[in-house]
Amino acid sequence: MLRQILFILALLVSLSACQKSSDKDDAANAAASEALLIAPEDLIEVRNNTLASGPSITGSVQPERRADLRAEVSAVVLDVLHENGDVVHQGDVLLRLDETAIRDSLASAEASVRAAALSLEQSRRQLERVTTLRGSGMASAQALDDAESRLNNAQSELAAAKARSMAARQQLERPVVRAPFAGIVSDRKVSAGDTAQVGKELLKVIDPSSLRLEGLVSADSIGLVSAGQGVHFRVNGYGDQEFAGTVRHVNPSANITTRQVEVLVDFVGDQQPKLAGLYAEGRITPEIEDILRTEFTRTIEVGPAREPIALPAVPQDLPGNLGEILSDALSEALSNSISHFSDALDKLAEQKTSLDAHQTDINKLKNGFVLLARNLKRVAKREQ
Repeated sequence: MLRQILFILALLVSLSACQKSSDKDDAANAAASEALLIAPEDLIEVRNNTLASGPSITGSVQPERRADLRAEVSAVVLDVLHENGDVVHQGDVLLRLDETAIRDSLASAEASVRAAALSLEQSRRQLERVTTLRGSGMASAQALDDAESRLNNAQSELAAAKARSMAARQQLERPVVRAPFAGIVSDRKVSAGDTAQVGKELLKVIDPSSLRLEGLVSADSIGLVSAGQGVHFRVNGYGDQEFAGTVRHVNPSANITTRQVEVLVDFVGDQQPKLAGLYAEGRITPEIEDILRTEFTRTIEVGPAREPIALPAVPQDLPGNLGEILSDALSEALSNSISHFSDALDKLAEQKTSLDAHQTDINKLKNGFVLLARNLKRVAKREQ
């Protein structure tokens, strides 16, 4: 069939070259034929993709280092120095609260310390006088005991006043909120003028270099998951880009509500998303598949996509009905080629269905091999 098409195309080119120019009136009345184009729907794009068959994992990309900064004192917000997305360093001032009330408390505590010190000094002098009078027999034993008791109380009051002063001085540092580590401000909750109660969330700071996948795995498949296994997943917002990681930790307890188990996955390599909180979905590679992927690697190279094929137009000014005959022959040959191509696609679809069914059986065998390998390890440990 291909030879027939090539022969017809060669014949058309020869006839077009040998055809003499016709009259200008005939050329003006002749209708120009458009080139036959293949539509984009007729093209199939072949892509490289990863075939994964392990337990599915869903979750979100979250930073490992994140801090929810909350108000430690009740005060009014005076100034917010950073917005969402600002890069901050450890110790940078992020927010200031009104410290007027705290300074008043500190002044009151310091005044109490001075008063307690004076009271202690008076009690000490009183004890000395009573002790002297007791030695000469001019004071009773009860008076001496009362003087000693007042001295002890004055010492206790001074210690308590100093503790209150120290606590007030420590409170003076809490209205200034600083970055606990270098990172990015991700979520600002307050603005200047807001009233912040103790425990109110002010803003969040995250470290974008510590992103990881915090995913959930069904309890039915958790027996196939262990630390160190590979994970391939995609992140919402990054299209078909695939990320790789390894399982770091498997939570020993399942979620009470969903009965799913939390799994922490670390990114592998420099390729990782730039945003936190995005949804991710992928699969965990079973142990047997890791071995097969290492031992039997196979790469398929796919060339760049080509432009749609354009068939040459059949000249309409050929002598007699030769143009119609050639056009019909070319159309028939093209129709037969498309029919054969469609049949080939149908066969490929049937083979794909069969391969999918075989892949399901292979996955079951892989899971069985994993369980068998683990049981053999347990038996070996018991024998030792």
